[in-house]
Amino acid sequence: MRCAVIGLGEAGGVFAAALAASGHEVLGYDPANTPTPEGVTRTATLRECVEGAAYVLVLTAASAAPAVAAECGPLLAEGACYADFTSAPPAVMERLGKTIDGFADVAILGPVPLHGHKVPLLVSGPGAAAVAQLVSPLGTPVEVLDAPPGAAMARKLLRSVFMKGLALVVCEAVTAGEAAGDKDWIRAEVARQLAGDGQAIIDRFLTGTRTHAVRRAQEMHDTGAYLDDLGVPTEMTRAAERGLRRIATQADPVLAEARP
Repeated sequence: MRCAVIGLGEAGGVFAAALAASGHEVLGYDPANTPTPEGVTRTATLRECVEGAAYVLVLTAASAAPAVAAECGPLLAEGACYADFTSAPPAVMERLGKTIDGFADVAILGPVPLHGHKVPLLVSGPGAAAVAQLVSPLGTPVEVLDAPPGAAMARKLLRSVFMKGLALVVCEAVTAGEAAGDKDWIRAEVARQLAGDGQAIIDRFLTGTRTHAVRRAQEMHDTGAYLDDLGVPTEMTRAAERGLRRIATQADPVLAEARP
């Protein structure tokens, strides 16, 4: 298949190289001074890259997605699959899907530097099955949603609430542990808490947080004061305190008034 890859940065370069290595004809376009992946023919213009391609994979910054789609739309071959891998908001994906036939909303669910082209993908939109047919032979795990464009990105953003928040909490905890001389202990404690039955952990968090919100809010207030003494950041600790106080107010407005 002739594949056009727009954006040859970290993710774009990885997928372009993998497609070329698997025998596809791959054209790449990127106005930035990015390396050209092995086996990829780089074009001087977007038109040269897109015209005649059976697949157009867009791996640019999310802010560029609407402009790229507007420029590519009139150039697409009949029956072409247009796969947007950017992290544009669900509403943007939904809007672009109404303007391009064969549009696929592709959410990357993991770090490309870690997984390479075998990073898990979640895909929705009329072009979703075509994307799966293209990348599955590469060894890329793909989940196809029977849903319109925007659905895949919506799930990715829901996942980000957990993944990005968890990453920052771990960073703050390990930073505090290092400042307190207990870095190895806190790393081991975090690992222990995350191990085991994931569903049971979720249930424990959901029930325990509401049941003990007032007490835990006070504990996080004291934790923040301790981190201040250590001279380390407290953004996530303070946010946890605010969240717990909100939950406590919903559960028991009287008890929630017991603020420091």
